[in-house]
Amino acid sequence: MNREIVVASRHVSQVIGRTPDQVYEFAANPANLPRWAAGLANSPVTIDGDRLLVDSPMGQVTVRFVPHNDLGVLDHDVTLPSGTVVNNPVRVLSHPNGAEILFTVRQIELSDEEFERDLEMVAEDLRRLKELLEAQSS
Repeated sequence: MNREIVVASRHVSQVIGRTPDQVYEFAANPANLPRWAAGLANSPVTIDGDRLLVDSPMGQVTVRFVPHNDLGVLDHDVTLPSGTVVNNPVRVLSHPNGAEILFTVRQIELSDEEFERDLEMVAEDLRRLKELLEAQSS
């Protein structure tokens, strides 16, 4: 009998004083990843077809985003050095103060301590995204 692996999920969000389209376009651009997503990319990203090759704090990973869309969906799969694929649901939503970016973090192959560290890294990345976008002139 197959035993189901329990995977915890937590949502991390950040309100950004920009339109949802502005947040989506900036966050969806692979060239911008090292500027705001230090938990994923800590150097320029190499584009290889529909894959991004990224040097991350976890080692070299492969990232595949869903196709560009009008719905604010930035879901992406990250293939870890171990070969495990982690699906990361991300949404850019309309918010009364501009936009809200919502990132679902899943506890896959992580201890509770590592999961908490990942949650904080994602929160810091989203704060950095807010700072970058709000510093830009309208």
